[in-house]
Amino acid sequence: MNKTSPRVTLYSTRQCGYCRQAKAFLQKKKVPFAEYDVERNRRAFNEFHRAGGRGVPLIVIGNRSFNGFQPKQLEKALRAAGFNV
Repeated sequence: MNKTSPRVTLYSTRQCGYCRQAKAFLQKKKVPFAEYDVERNRRAFNEFHRAGGRGVPLIVIGNRSFNGFQPKQLEKALRAAGFNV
């Protein structure tokens, strides 16, 4: 990540397998991110909906939102945002 890379946020739930895969992917690629459980955190639930969340996982990179976990699409978006993945 360089100094101009945007913030990455992962909205998830505990029982979501794709959420766990997305989290593992970000950790493996050493991408710093914040994770929020939309079932346990009302504020995160509201942010999730404002960001266009239709289901989990929702991954927000800067001002772009990605519904679901699609590794190739996510990697491409991270590279475009300035992350070295």
